[in-house]
Amino acid sequence: MKTLSIILTLFFASPLWAQGSDGAQQRKLLRTGQLVLEEIQNSPDHKIPAGLIAKAKAIIVFPTMVKVGFFVGARYGKGFASVRAKESGEWGAPAFLYTAGGSFGFQFGAEAVDLILLVMTQRGLEGLLSEKFTLGGDIALAVGPVGRHAEAAADVFMQGEIYSYSRAKGIFGGISVKGTVITSDVDANQAYYGKPLTAENILLSNQAGEVPESGKQFIKIFNHLAPYKKGK
Repeated sequence: MKTLSIILTLFFASPLWAQGSDGAQQRKLLRTGQLVLEEIQNSPDHKIPAGLIAKAKAIIVFPTMVKVGFFVGARYGKGFASVRAKESGEWGAPAFLYTAGGSFGFQFGAEAVDLILLVMTQRGLEGLLSEKFTLGGDIALAVGPVGRHAEAAADVFMQGEIYSYSRAKGIFGGISVKGTVITSDVDANQAYYGKPLTAENILLSNQAGEVPESGKQFIKIFNHLAPYKKGK
């Protein structure tokens, strides 16, 4: 436990995760998340099936979630979520999140992971909007299908609540995102929108107000990369 506390303390104290006061960190995060999804969707053998992403009620992106461990592991990252509008199916204003978690068992190494989560059910969406949301806890978490031949499997067999897609940038043994806690990043939302908003305030109650230009660009790009299909 002492080792885990030291690891988490180093992460939270690191300047890498220091919050900007003018929304610059949030603009960069949105841009990085867009690039992550674009690169994945442009890779035929690893892309998220269009039929599955078209059914998603929400999308969560954590570009460069860091995981380190030596038997006791820790993970930390900043990301964002967006929810589809019920009528139009278009993605809405982003809400900023952070994730932190610890794990035990055999693991060794360090890794940066790009993580995309597709929330497929109303129950999963309600979990996302709660104050703290644990992956693989009350809501079922499964690794999503990828590639050229995954469309049929996604349509016929996939009945999960949340599907995860990850892209590793390092070496790590014993990788799992289950047990990761996702929480509203009120400070990041304050920096971006000028108000101390939770994910629920932004994604459900539409309290963000005027969306910054970078947010409008994010919505436009995500609607192109992860389009809604009528009659889905």
